[in-house]
Amino acid sequence: MNDLPQIPQSCLTGSDIAVSFEFFPPRNAQAGEQFWRALGRLELLGPRFASVTSGALGSSRDATRETVLRMRQVSRLEPAAHVTCMGASAAEVEALAGEYWQAGIRHIVAIRGDVPGGELAPHPRRGGLARAADLVACLKRVADFDISVAAFPETHPEAVSPAADLDNLKRKFDAGATRAITQFFFDVPLFLEFVERCRKAGIHQEIVPGILPVTNFGQMAIFARRCGASVPDWLARLFDGLDGDPATRELIAATVAAEQCTSLKAHGVRAFHFYTLNRANLTTAVCRLLGLQGRPALDAPALSSAMSIENGARAALERLMARRRGPVEVNLV
Repeated sequence: MNDLPQIPQSCLTGSDIAVSFEFFPPRNAQAGEQFWRALGRLELLGPRFASVTSGALGSSRDATRETVLRMRQVSRLEPAAHVTCMGASAAEVEALAGEYWQAGIRHIVAIRGDVPGGELAPHPRRGGLARAADLVACLKRVADFDISVAAFPETHPEAVSPAADLDNLKRKFDAGATRAITQFFFDVPLFLEFVERCRKAGIHQEIVPGILPVTNFGQMAIFARRCGASVPDWLARLFDGLDGDPATRELIAATVAAEQCTSLKAHGVRAFHFYTLNRANLTTAVCRLLGLQGRPALDAPALSSAMSIENGARAALERLMARRRGPVEVNLV
């Protein structure tokens, strides 16, 4: 049995893994329908939470808030709201966190947010919060949230050194964070070496790999340059010449992500966070290849919940669109 290739062996032991999914708030009505459909499908996999991003400088904060609150109302999913502190005062963060707690939101993904263009270091507004560790501490003062934070296997682009980056991560945990979710990566040894460095630095909390099934190689490469993630040559070669062949791109994307996950699983990793880009197909396929079957598509309670997500959201969609401000941040960190 131990001689089975990783994917078949993984399919036999999928019940011991946990997954979570990341979405971004929809931009318009058409994107909204895609969002709620994807959410309904992925709900069947029983994730431990589903997070919704907030844009740079909190630009989509209203859309994130509307989406997360709606998820709480119509879904059995555990919603997690991204909260950023760049461009916000401590009082604004506390008020938003208080509203989330009162609405039954118990999970926050706490991220500093992007520094305004042209600035080399964060300069919070008067009464603001400069760093993610300050944000975590602020949230914990409001209520006992389950808080996820960002981690960088290849070091944050603004960090002066890998050691300084680990010190920053440790400060987030010391402030009360529960787990860290990594920026996406493609070479498994990068993650394993990062976790080992974390343990040696005295960080023993959960480190969850962030998995990005690649749907658009060019767009992914732009994201990677922004966040300091390397793109291996072998991955570029796999997608070379496939710009006009989306079907083949999806097959390759699912294969690459599944092999990445099964390799991580073979090294003892049991939790995965998927950057879905508001699409369900690839993430569902990878989870199935990991052995996670979830509830049947015709399971009555799950189907009812999925339908309520899609249908019930229509009433709130126009209000969400009216509130939306600025560009949406797609990646976690």
